[in-house]
Amino acid sequence: MILKIVKFPDPVLSRPAEPVTEFDDDLRRLITNMFETTYAEQGVGLAAPQVGVSKRLVTIDLSVGKVPEDRLVLINPEIIWSEGRVYLEEGCLSFPDIREKVVRAAKVRVRAQDEHGKWFEMDGENLLARCFQHEIDHVDGMVFLFRMSALKRDLNQRKIRKMQRAGEW
Repeated sequence: MILKIVKFPDPVLSRPAEPVTEFDDDLRRLITNMFETTYAEQGVGLAAPQVGVSKRLVTIDLSVGKVPEDRLVLINPEIIWSEGRVYLEEGCLSFPDIREKVVRAAKVRVRAQDEHGKWFEMDGENLLARCFQHEIDHVDGMVFLFRMSALKRDLNQRKIRKMQRAGEW
């Protein structure tokens, strides 16, 4: 089932999500629905708060559904190590039509649980590292608007308000 993407400034995007404690069929159904939603929107990652669910759950698939083995599920994720800095453009499904450059670590290591509750660690670099950081920001209550320069943030907030007034947001 395709879920509705929550847009900024919905409050669920601005508060830290609750830890996942139940690893059951409801969780697995939410994970399946999040992947379907990501593919429908042509995204590569999605955090549960982006579909209105305040849980520390992230789904990532850099292949956008083309390589099923590439699907990643991160539950209760945290970044435990990072290295380097890169300044590249990114977008967000909760900010349609907005793309801006932000600074992220070049490489990261995450610690998370899988859909059965088993802990694991995984390294990421390039797009995967950026995706890890972007989606973990979401479960921490941070949106990429606040990773932009002050000027870009102000310009994009004005753009959002203008689109809201026009009924386009």
